[in-house]
Amino acid sequence: MKYLIFSDIHGNLPALEKVLASEKVDGYLNLGDVVNYGPWSNECVEMVNDLSNCLNILGNHETYFIENKCEVKHPLVRLFFRKCISDFKNQHVIRTYNKKIEVKGFNCTHTVNNQYVFHDSELIIDNHTIIGHSHQQYFREINGFILINPGSIGQNRKYINVANYAIWNTETNTFDLRHLTFDVDLVIKEMKISEYPQECIDYYKNKKRLNA
Repeated sequence: MKYLIFSDIHGNLPALEKVLASEKVDGYLNLGDVVNYGPWSNECVEMVNDLSNCLNILGNHETYFIENKCEVKHPLVRLFFRKCISDFKNQHVIRTYNKKIEVKGFNCTHTVNNQYVFHDSELIIDNHTIIGHSHQQYFREINGFILINPGSIGQNRKYINVANYAIWNTETNTFDLRHLTFDVDLVIKEMKISEYPQECIDYYKNKKRLNA
């Protein structure tokens, strides 16, 4: 069986559509943070919900949307939240997401110990683990256990026009870390139409692009 593993879509519909159109798989593993930042939180939740054989995990941004509050101190995060929550209507869908799921011997959750886990973070795990949250793609081995992060579909921290994801072949237990580029100007255009705060638009405009 082949799973498409993805995380941190963050309301980026063009990136999600391109990734889904590029891969033929048997199932999907969504590691959370489908919502917030990009201008299509509703549409992304609905598209993921329509996927056949998709396992969904709760991210911290889904929790913000369910509780209708975001206590993150960073002012830019709070600006994005206030804008994106204002017209969100799919709380009933994201409430069905799981905090963690075990799949084929792997513990699948949004993150570990509520922290950002990067490729060089010091960490102790006691099971094979698949996480998202840090927007960084990697394959690690820690104390004999595997740690996988597929990276971010919609808000790559290094190159804003790159979507990261992974393909998991459960028969061979192999992971293929993949990426593709998408037109981030579509996101910026929709943010302007939707009257996002200029600080939010500038965040996307000022990020580096691959082959830009």
